[in-house]
Amino acid sequence: MPLPVLAVASECYPLIKTGGLADVVGALPRALAAHDVAVTTLLPGYPQVMAQAGAGETVARFDELFGGPATVVAAEAHGLDLLILDAPHLYDRPGNPYVGPDGKDWPDNAFRFAALGKVAAEIARGAAGLPTPQIVHMHDWQAGLAAAYLAFGPEPRPKTVATIHNIAFQGWFPPSLAAQLGLPDAAMTIDGVEYYGGVGYLKSALYFADRITTVSPTYACEILEPDGGIGLDGLLSGRAATVSGILNGIDVDVWNPATDPRLPARYQAGDLAGRSACKRALRERFGLDPTADRLTFGVVSRLSSQKGLDLLAEVMPTLLGLDADLALIGAGELWLESRFRALALEKPGRVGCVIGYDEDLAHLLQAGADAILVPSRFEPCGLTQLCALRYGAVPVVARVGGLADTVIDANPMALAAGCATGVQFSPVAAPALEAALRRAAALYADKTAWAALQRNGMATDVSWEASAGVYAGLYRQLAGN
Repeated sequence: MPLPVLAVASECYPLIKTGGLADVVGALPRALAAHDVAVTTLLPGYPQVMAQAGAGETVARFDELFGGPATVVAAEAHGLDLLILDAPHLYDRPGNPYVGPDGKDWPDNAFRFAALGKVAAEIARGAAGLPTPQIVHMHDWQAGLAAAYLAFGPEPRPKTVATIHNIAFQGWFPPSLAAQLGLPDAAMTIDGVEYYGGVGYLKSALYFADRITTVSPTYACEILEPDGGIGLDGLLSGRAATVSGILNGIDVDVWNPATDPRLPARYQAGDLAGRSACKRALRERFGLDPTADRLTFGVVSRLSSQKGLDLLAEVMPTLLGLDADLALIGAGELWLESRFRALALEKPGRVGCVIGYDEDLAHLLQAGADAILVPSRFEPCGLTQLCALRYGAVPVVARVGGLADTVIDANPMALAAGCATGVQFSPVAAPALEAALRRAAALYADKTAWAALQRNGMATDVSWEASAGVYAGLYRQLAGN
């Protein structure tokens, strides 16, 4: 009989996505099915989710859940088994699941995601006759309070796993909300959810979970140190024996240049001819000089200082001086959005940017760019460079977190051994990034070396197959079978 697992998350591709968390939550259950693990995913009932889930079947009701009634709807969509928390007073809002039209967090986010955790705990105990999971897998802070509701509630308590996708997002709320959240006084201590005087949702998950995972091995080490742990390093260091890094993968059916319907031409490692058509289409879409065959760097990213995009803006004179162009898609910090818009206006035909996110365009960028830039100051795993490897775009990345784990630097020894897949740089500072851009340009000028990097990258296993097996082994170890 398959091992039953309840995954709890705030987003899941393709139903609702703001970043890599959704990709992981959407792809991992399919990969785990091959290991005889049956994952049911609990999601908030955002309008986008409700529309794709169809009618479904109501399997549980709550007369009052933080300000209104709610139901749990069982449904199947996109090959995923879902439980959807239909609470219109909490989730029936347009746009981004976390922020309102004013760009600020929804003021009731504490209750919106406490509801997700509370219902997860009730399901874990067999609410309304629902099957009881043997494992509850909490993804990021939005699911974190499930651990506290389980810890301070009645039996049964399934084993729990907490995965940190980005420790910078921790879910902190004022202590005055603790009683309204239904947390007992005993929870508001250092041996509970109390975190810097308030309620820590991620802290809850990390304190009470039976096992803690991150999305790459290097990041699992980085978060044990003050710079990487961002206030939680002490807790994590004390629980180091329970912390492990399991590398993310990507859905290689969705991300497959040989079959991708979003591309103007398909291609594969043995025949890259289709990439030329993709590059032409990309350059045209981003307003880059269509008559020039320059080295084209691509960026698909949240625009933030964490992602090092301020460094990229700083070194743009160097990039353009290498007879290279830039195509960028992303959204985030307003000053960075404005900076790249200004660069596109200052350098027409050389810099193109699309502010926002478009899945079709993200696929075209991976297929048409020669190299993908990921200059992150820290990166728990990163999926962009995995997609780049799959699509024959050479990743140029900072040597941090999952970037260090997934890209083999084209140093002389790796080139001689025939295993290099990209360019790494360290420290994460403008001079090092400039040096990496120069190295990439020199490699691009050597067509034989560049083609070898592309072939090596496309031969890299970026699927979930190996990591899903590790997750399955972890679940079974916890479940005792």
